[in-house]
Amino acid sequence: MPDQMSSDEKFDLITRNLQEVLGEEKIKQVLQERELKVYWGTATTGKPHVAYFVPMSKIADFLKAGCEVTILFADLHAYLDNMKAPWELLELRVKYYEQVIKAMLESIGVSLDKLKFVKGTDFQLSREYTLDVYRLSSMVTEHDAKKAGAEVVKQVEHPLLSGLLYPGLQALDEEHLKVDAQFGGVDQRKIFTLAEKYLPSLGYAKRAHLMNPMVPGLTGGKMSSSEEESKIDLLDSKEDVKKKLKKAFCEPGNIQNNGVLSFVKYVLLPLRGEFCIKRDAKWGGDKVYTVFEEVEKDFAEETIHPGDLKASVETALNLLLEPIRKKFESPELRKLTNKAYPDPSKTKGGKAGGKAGGGENDEVLPHRMDIRVGKVVSVEKHPDAETLYLEKIDVGEAEPRTVVSGLVAYVSQEELQDRMVLVLCNLKPQKMRGIESQAMLLCASIEGEPRRVEPLDPPEGSSPGEQVFVEGYESGKADEKLNPKKKVWEKLQVDLKISDECVAQWKEKRLMTKLGQITCKTLKGGNIS
Repeated sequence: MPDQMSSDEKFDLITRNLQEVLGEEKIKQVLQERELKVYWGTATTGKPHVAYFVPMSKIADFLKAGCEVTILFADLHAYLDNMKAPWELLELRVKYYEQVIKAMLESIGVSLDKLKFVKGTDFQLSREYTLDVYRLSSMVTEHDAKKAGAEVVKQVEHPLLSGLLYPGLQALDEEHLKVDAQFGGVDQRKIFTLAEKYLPSLGYAKRAHLMNPMVPGLTGGKMSSSEEESKIDLLDSKEDVKKKLKKAFCEPGNIQNNGVLSFVKYVLLPLRGEFCIKRDAKWGGDKVYTVFEEVEKDFAEETIHPGDLKASVETALNLLLEPIRKKFESPELRKLTNKAYPDPSKTKGGKAGGKAGGGENDEVLPHRMDIRVGKVVSVEKHPDAETLYLEKIDVGEAEPRTVVSGLVAYVSQEELQDRMVLVLCNLKPQKMRGIESQAMLLCASIEGEPRRVEPLDPPEGSSPGEQVFVEGYESGKADEKLNPKKKVWEKLQVDLKISDECVAQWKEKRLMTKLGQITCKTLKGGNIS
């Protein structure tokens, strides 16, 4: 089929649904002479989820247009990005990525014969590549390296040199993989422009760059591998898919930042050529769409109900996931999955600490705490205790939680009202002077005369319900309730401290949200309680 296409038709297929293309003329020129060589790289960190179908559907377009496509499993990049993947797990994660991405491509009908799979460390440790890294590092300024990685590399207050190397290595991959174009998300634009600026300085050709838009996750916001509830895993059961889609933001008539609609636009319609809304005859019956704008228009005009849209996407998504689930039922792949992504709540004895009331040997690790960003929506004095406040705090649930805290002597009502705070949500509720407190507002404190206390601060721009994690403990499920008999909270609290830079830490590992670190205003070296 590609041989029968004109170069213009190939160009249209290669560039459809992209947000931006840098180097259009170069692509057109290559297509006049031969097939385009494209590469897509993925750092082998967290487990791929359903948002990976977005680049997969574009890879399908590239192959239909006759492109020679290389998929790079960027294991070295995974390590350089703030050590998101431990060195000892890199090999296992590459194997997992290769198996799961091949399963995805097979699921959408892509022939693997037309693809080339490459592991980063197979060529990035060569003498030639290493010398190019040194040559490039003599040209790229710290400012340019930091700016290039700003939206891709995990940002920390004191960046590691590894994170500054990351963008340059990605630029060099274009030359050492001998491609005409690199494909990625628009969040990588600054890395792409760094490549365009510096590769010619090394005597190498400037490549074209193809950029997907940043598509909102099915469950709202950006899908993140480190947040279990924000993503639909490729191996999730039908029941989990239903449950997570049910939570997805999909307001009637609202087409902005709607991940469910975006999935139809960027995955289901391009792959299948059509999308069917299934619904009861009294609501108009089934309707098949071949153009996304018509789906969007009908949803905006509320002739498609959110429930029908979600149910139809659920059906289509399960058709894509079923072959992947089936493939990963094999004992070998189950074993690979568990080795590549070991559950940090498992002890050496195999007892799980992820559920309330686990075994005697449960490891007391920080992922067991369910700490969330909250917003104080109301605060008043406790009717039966002068030293206690009664607060209503929004933690991203249907109703605010009631929290009783002893902050009267330290923080005024006006200071607390509407402020963003940190809330521990999985303590066993307890009555305080007759009123049940459903969570704990976390504060920094320093003992002395007088005792000083101040609430912890989430990063600027935080929203109620955002999850807090400790660096290095991003995966693993929180306990449903922290077991008071085993004193899980007390054992974790001992190591919760404030650093000399006013950063909240557990055993010197920072408490973070996806937007940055948790801090307090002034209490250096304090405790957290």
